[in-house]
Amino acid sequence: MIIRLNKFVSMCGISSRRRADDLIRKGAVSVNGRCVMELGMRVDTGSDRVEVGGKALSLERKRYLVLNKPKLCLTQLGPDARGRDTVERYISDIEERVFPVGRLDYDTVGLLFFTNDGELAQRIHHPSFRIDKHYRAIVQGRAEERDVERMRKGTLLRDGTATPDSVRIIRYEGENTHIAISFHEGRKHIVKRYLLSFGFRVERLMRTRIGPLTLGKLPRGEWRELSEGELKALRKQAGLKSG
Repeated sequence: MIIRLNKFVSMCGISSRRRADDLIRKGAVSVNGRCVMELGMRVDTGSDRVEVGGKALSLERKRYLVLNKPKLCLTQLGPDARGRDTVERYISDIEERVFPVGRLDYDTVGLLFFTNDGELAQRIHHPSFRIDKHYRAIVQGRAEERDVERMRKGTLLRDGTATPDSVRIIRYEGENTHIAISFHEGRKHIVKRYLLSFGFRVERLMRTRIGPLTLGKLPRGEWRELSEGELKALRKQAGLKSG
C-alpha cells in the first residue's frame, strides 16, 4: 500500500497527521535510513522502513476501548515511583500498545478511552473539535438553581476563562448535591476547580461520557472494545470518515 508519510506515521499510533508533519519538518523521521523532510513524500507500507527518533514503525491493528477506571489509580502507563496503582494493570492483556486519551485524577472514577489511533486521539483531546466530556460530581453543600445559573455563565480561573457546555442539579443527598456538568476541553482538574470557584468542593467525581461513548454496565476496573456503531459515531463527531 502506497500512502503519504504523515498518514503512515499517524496510522502507526504515533501522532495525528498534523503532528506527524511537525516531526517530518524537524527531521525526526527517516525512510530507509535517510532523513526525510518532504511533507508530500509517499511510502510503501510493505517494503519501506520508517523510523521516528530512531525507532522503527509498523502498522498495528487499531484498537478502541473504554475502561471503567477505579478510584485511587493513576492515568499512567508504566510503574509509579511511589508504588501507586496505575491503569496499565487493567489493560495489561491488550497486545497492542494503546494510550489513554486525556486523564482522570487519581481519585476520579469512570470512563477512560484508550486507542492507538493518533489522529482520532488528537481530535478527541483538542477543544476545537468540541467533543464533550460529561461528569457527575458530588459536592459539599446544597447548590441552588441560582448557583447553577451563575455556573452556566462561566467564570475566570487562574489559567483563563472556563464555561461548561452544560450543568444541572441531579439530586440532593443530605447536605451534599449531585451535579451533572460537561466540558469540551480537558484542562487539569477543570471540574474540581470550576465548582470550587463557586464555593462547592468536590467530594467525589465520575466521568460518565465522552461524546457518544458511555460505560453502560461495564464493572469498575474492567474494559471493553467499542462497538462498530460507537466507533462510527465517535469518528463522525470528530469529523473523520467512518472507515
